[in-house]
Amino acid sequence: MKNILKYLKPYVFVLIVTVILIYIQAMGNLRLPDYMADIVNIGIQSSGIEDATPKAISENSLELLKNFMTEEDKAIVEENYILLRADSNDEITKNYIEEYPLLKDSNIYILNEDSAGNEDVMEKLDSIFMVTDKVVVDVITHLELPMANTEGENTSSSAKFNFGELSKIMPLVLNSMTPELLENSIETAKNMEETMLSQVALAFTKAFYTEVGLEIEEIQSNYMFKIGAIMIATTLIIITASIAVGYIAAKLSAAVARNLRQDIFEKVQKFSEKEFAKIGASSLITRTTNDVMQVQNMIFMVLRIVFFAIIMMIGAIIMITRTANSMLWVLLLGFGLILVLILITLLISMPKFKIFQGLIDKLNLISRETLNGIMVIRAFGTQKYEEKRFDKANYELANTMFFIDKVMAFMMPAMTIIMNLLTLLIVWVGADKIATSDLQVGNMMAAIQYTMQVMMSFLMISMLFIMFPRALVSINRISEVLNMKIDIKDPEEPKDFDKDKIGYVEFKNVSFRYDDADEDVLKDISFVAKPGETTAIIGSTGSGKTTILKLIPRFYDVTGGELLVNGVNIKDVNLHDLHETIAYIPQKPSLLSGTIESNLKYGKNDASMETVEKCAEIAQAKEFIDEKENKYEEAISQAGTNISGGQKQRLSIARALVKGAPIYLFDDCFSALDFKTDLNLRTALKENFKDVTKIIVAQRINTIIDAEQIIVLEEGRIVGKGTHEELMKTCKTYKEIADSQLGGEDYEQE
Repeated sequence: MKNILKYLKPYVFVLIVTVILIYIQAMGNLRLPDYMADIVNIGIQSSGIEDATPKAISENSLELLKNFMTEEDKAIVEENYILLRADSNDEITKNYIEEYPLLKDSNIYILNEDSAGNEDVMEKLDSIFMVTDKVVVDVITHLELPMANTEGENTSSSAKFNFGELSKIMPLVLNSMTPELLENSIETAKNMEETMLSQVALAFTKAFYTEVGLEIEEIQSNYMFKIGAIMIATTLIIITASIAVGYIAAKLSAAVARNLRQDIFEKVQKFSEKEFAKIGASSLITRTTNDVMQVQNMIFMVLRIVFFAIIMMIGAIIMITRTANSMLWVLLLGFGLILVLILITLLISMPKFKIFQGLIDKLNLISRETLNGIMVIRAFGTQKYEEKRFDKANYELANTMFFIDKVMAFMMPAMTIIMNLLTLLIVWVGADKIATSDLQVGNMMAAIQYTMQVMMSFLMISMLFIMFPRALVSINRISEVLNMKIDIKDPEEPKDFDKDKIGYVEFKNVSFRYDDADEDVLKDISFVAKPGETTAIIGSTGSGKTTILKLIPRFYDVTGGELLVNGVNIKDVNLHDLHETIAYIPQKPSLLSGTIESNLKYGKNDASMETVEKCAEIAQAKEFIDEKENKYEEAISQAGTNISGGQKQRLSIARALVKGAPIYLFDDCFSALDFKTDLNLRTALKENFKDVTKIIVAQRINTIIDAEQIIVLEEGRIVGKGTHEELMKTCKTYKEIADSQLGGEDYEQE
């Protein structure tokens, strides 16, 4: 996991910006149910009146309410209200007459502007008026006095107050009310739910506004338009933040995936044959593509959905606690049910995720082997067998995915059922709470939305848990590549080549053993290849010829002895410098997609066309190139499948010659050539590359017969060393090879 986290470090600032945008988006979503509740509770039920504290109230009404307040509350109210007299001709009063028509005939109190703008003061005043209004209702109810226009309704629950009638019965109320009754009513009101107090207080405030001449319909319309505009603005902010988060998450996850692929590719470039053998080409391709894609998807999900879901879930729980605390147990019940559902799903699906990536590797391996060996398969007529082998791997992968998909498919309907049942439960419980004035309709509707938000957030988080096992497998597979120890690497303090020994290749008692092998495949190999000479290596199959050549460019490291190139141990020089001094022609030619020219210039991009054409001529490739319609611009398909094996081999040799290195390694690359082409090529090499070191691995005697030094290998040991004539006399193994190829006849050098 650390390997992946370090790829996020360059994007810390972007991550912070993303989290901020996600927070804005989540807060916007959390506010919308609140606004909806306000529309129902305030806009519809309370006619748009937001505060229990009236902004304007008649002198008679306020004086009436003061009878039901404590002395402390009276002082606070009087401190924050200004009395406007009807008989006053000052400018302030004139300005308010149009807004409050009652002021023409009666005195009114208006809320001090400074107080209206102070949240702490308003909170204190709201509390005072809510308690006082409730006390008025409770005292009248306790005294069993009728309220005009209540239409038989209980005054504790609602609602229609005729303050003209209230004024008429007020003397009776005040005469009948004892200090103990008032004190008990105040104490009871202070301990009541704010929701219930608010309903009564807003009904009083509505009556106060009607009394002073305010248009209630206008207040309601203005409030509805205001909240509607806020909701539209909030929605636009949510949309903008959501688009920005999606864009940033996509860009960031793609950038991390790009950097991961780049580092994997660069790491693989440093692999020796040993590291390649540990993982395999098919698995490396899967890790670079499919596994990186899994990591990219996980990063996108975390940034785009998981952060958002976590904030939403925590925020929704807080909001439902504030707006409908009595519904919290329903939320916790749903939370528990969803958690059980997700745990069951994970326990069933996780084992399958762990083997899924391995099955992709297996399918890629079979596909690659089939494509590479298509000609062999056709030649042996084993198409049906390969089809069965592919079908088996394909069905294993498909069945695993089907199983996972079926488990995942079950989750969504189950989640939907749980969420719908929770909605019914909230409505059922909420209806009872509304009937007892413990909950408002808008708050119940908000509770439903918050519950759905929590459930959906938890579902989105669960998607990460579902993806995480597969992504974790991919992360581990990627980390295996990135953390793989490279045995063959540059020394900490590299040395320079000895300029006096450029072109010299010297083996000093070299031994080599493959990993996990029981014995050395090369034993005590010693020889020197010099500039201007051809050193040939011959021996039976499996004697170690190609292995010797692969040790020189450090495809493997010697396990014993010392190997010197240009007078320096190859372990003491930079790999790049070592490879620059060597041109390697493999036994199996490998061309890249492009053109003939791009392939020939692969080792030296700045080579002139004159050099390219000259090297093509030496490699005996010019003739067939000239026959092509586009000459050197002729397209070469992937792996050179549009040309013959001999042509590929000659282009491979020409590519090495264009590089112009002091040391040339020919790994049995003449075997694909006919005898005439072989002879012409070697002759041209001798004439045009006189001063370079040539080391040739060959199976044919006629390819190496004119070499200045021939090394004969048998079971990893040198059993002969010398020229053709010397070995024919001194080396039994070489003589047997020569006799088998030349029919036992004496053979003179060409």
